[in-house]
Amino acid sequence: MHPIKSLRPMSVTEAAITPRGGLAQDREFAIFDAGGKYVNAKRNDGVFSIEHEVDWTAGTITFWGDGNAKATFALTDAQSEVDAWLSNYFEQPVTLQRDTEGGFPDDPKRPGPTIISQATLDTVASWFPGLTSDDILTRFRANLVIDGVPAFWEDQLYGPDESTSVTFQIGEVIFEGVNPCQRCTVPPRDPETGEPYPHFSETFRERREATLPDWAPLSRFNHYWRLAVNTCVPTSEVGKIVRVGDPVVIVKLAY
Repeated sequence: MHPIKSLRPMSVTEAAITPRGGLAQDREFAIFDAGGKYVNAKRNDGVFSIEHEVDWTAGTITFWGDGNAKATFALTDAQSEVDAWLSNYFEQPVTLQRDTEGGFPDDPKRPGPTIISQATLDTVASWFPGLTSDDILTRFRANLVIDGVPAFWEDQLYGPDESTSVTFQIGEVIFEGVNPCQRCTVPPRDPETGEPYPHFSETFRERREATLPDWAPLSRFNHYWRLAVNTCVPTSEVGKIVRVGDPVVIVKLAY
């Protein structure tokens, strides 16, 4: 998960479903500029070199990077101090905002966790010499990784049009798969340096089209710059826990 939207990920073994259907602590924070826009890798290269650590138990957040020494702040009462540190780092006025009810999802209309399979990560990595499966996961920033299934297995978790969905269950939690996730301009860039991988998006689109499985509804691909699956989570699932090792079962197909 990504405690701060657009910044580095962290691994967890379990997460609860929030009131709006996301994962607790995922994108719970976001950095905004003075115009109310996200500070992200599309707008500010400083995102690539900033480091952070959230200690949920201690209730602290620590930032460092690009020659700046570590600075630790309390999550509850250090708003002005953390904003000042971040504003100095990004060289513009910014604020760190928090939303514990559902965070700041990439797709507000489909705020559930994004799903991808380990085999998909392995396959996509094979298209790009020098990159690993972990590199691909970091670039595409999916939330939940499903093991023990074929590459692009997740492409059966949505229906042939936007009015349909596929119901599936991970452990005790019900999900609705709704859309093959449309990607932004960031994945071609190295998450640590910001350097672009040559011809990344062109290669991806060509290989994605060539390897699209039969179970993927072609009608959902107006272009092939799509990877992972967007989800929604019914309100009945709020508070339930998703855990590493939970079984995954498709409950109801869309057709």
